[in-house]
Amino acid sequence: MSRSRTAILAALALVAGASGTALAVVPGDAGIAAVPCTVDYKVQNDWGSGFTANVTVTNNSAAKSSWAVKWTYAGNQKVTSGWNAKVTQSGTAVTAANEGYNGALATGGSVSFGFQGTYSGTNAVPATFTLDGVTCNVDSGGPTTPGPTDPGTPGSRVDNPYAGAKVYVNPEWSAKAAAEPGGSRISNQPTGVWLDRIAAINGVNGGMGLRAHLDEALRQKGSGELVVQLVIYNLPGRDCSALASNGELGPTEIDKYKTQYIDPIAAILADSKYAGLRIVTTIEIDSLPNLVTNTGSRPTATPQCDVMKANGNYQKGVGYALNKLGDVPNVYNYIDAGHHGWIGWDDNFAPSANLMKEAATTEGATVNDVHGFITNTANYSALKENNFTVNDSVAGKSVRESKWVDWNRYVDELSFAQGFRNQLVTAGFNSGIGMLIDTSRNGWGGTARPAGPGATTTVDTYVDGGRYDRRIHIGNWCNQSGAGLGERPQASPAAGIDAYVWMKPPGESDGASKEIANDEGKGFDRMCDPTYTGNPRNGNNLSGALPDAPLSGHWFSAQFQQLMRNAYPPLS
Repeated sequence: MSRSRTAILAALALVAGASGTALAVVPGDAGIAAVPCTVDYKVQNDWGSGFTANVTVTNNSAAKSSWAVKWTYAGNQKVTSGWNAKVTQSGTAVTAANEGYNGALATGGSVSFGFQGTYSGTNAVPATFTLDGVTCNVDSGGPTTPGPTDPGTPGSRVDNPYAGAKVYVNPEWSAKAAAEPGGSRISNQPTGVWLDRIAAINGVNGGMGLRAHLDEALRQKGSGELVVQLVIYNLPGRDCSALASNGELGPTEIDKYKTQYIDPIAAILADSKYAGLRIVTTIEIDSLPNLVTNTGSRPTATPQCDVMKANGNYQKGVGYALNKLGDVPNVYNYIDAGHHGWIGWDDNFAPSANLMKEAATTEGATVNDVHGFITNTANYSALKENNFTVNDSVAGKSVRESKWVDWNRYVDELSFAQGFRNQLVTAGFNSGIGMLIDTSRNGWGGTARPAGPGATTTVDTYVDGGRYDRRIHIGNWCNQSGAGLGERPQASPAAGIDAYVWMKPPGESDGASKEIANDEGKGFDRMCDPTYTGNPRNGNNLSGALPDAPLSGHWFSAQFQQLMRNAYPPLS
């Protein structure tokens, strides 16, 4: 059970009941003015010397453009990190102020933030909270405090599932990584488990199925918390602009998707045996944004994407998955949100957020079924470009005018994820949503990594000389030459970011370099052919793909070795 205090205004009215006892007036009582603010403080994990907590603030007074919540600890608790708020501490006094993206707090609106801390002795919930100087609470006589050995009520969702938790290491991927020369340096890293066809639920070619992975996750979990990362990836007409990642279901097979794919997965995840796991799902990568960018009269349009836009089966599939999987109390759904090199432009940005809202409110789903979003899944966009910003100008030209940036509003994945999070909230998603960034292959280290900005001769020499991302074009996505492992998986690395993750297992191919017959529904995409000279989606440039690649999802040793060689931060 989570330790909780629902905080009610200290100055709230006390009404004498018939027995003479004092009754606290709560919001919603007829004829009584609503309290100005409430605070719900929950200790989500407590391991005896440290803890994570989530705080939800509800504003019942005038709308605010910024806010600050303050409280004082009775013990020696020390906040060590926070997310979705700027959390500072002076002595026993703590202040949590809004980030730039969540300062707006409407009348009746709520905002959530979290933090991690240390302590010794006792870890009592603070007695009093203020919002912008107004006292928000008195002791509500809430739930009892669990001890450090109490793992919490199975199935109770936390604000950030990665906080205070280990993450599942897939033994099948780990064995392949460890078998590579030098691979033992990363073979213990957590990666996503891809359910990319119906057969994957029970296991393909003697491999582990979903239950086998969950059983192994229980073994790895022990007495602590553990996240299992699943990739839900089998929409009808999947990834309509990339043949290499097409799937087994045709454009109209939405019923098969529901009954033979999502329903069996949901039934397994709902097994009470697995209620103590935190199950993170990445929902359907590389499909929804196609309906914005690759349809209609755009030069990037494909006939396959026009079909999927017309039949609505991407939205229906995503909505159905969110609804059914969201019914499982310990499942955390994160919708795939493309990457900055796909939807960072003005004409893609807001329309993509609106389309995701549409998908999240169809087939019985609601925004409450969405815990967050993931960007850069299986892609290569640099996490942070330190040598230039979108606001720089060189020789009278904005960086946005460079050939590489090409009028995009974003130059790297971290700024995009934070900005798109704000846009998603504007579109109607909950203000507490968190973002994941796949950093499995966006390190761009090695000898080609620039040490500083490029020459200021022209805006192109400035950008091209300083950018970490060494792709020929930002639209290139298949087995990219020069790529490296990115930041190692970690929780709460930046404001609004729940975690950096390796959702795409490094070493697994994006697609075959040539036609390979298969029974997996995977076509040959010329973007995986290193001799291909491109199409409008990559500015008619060379594909930048490595040669001799196997089918998508199959082990690609040469790529794995390159990723380790070009890792940033470098491997030790």
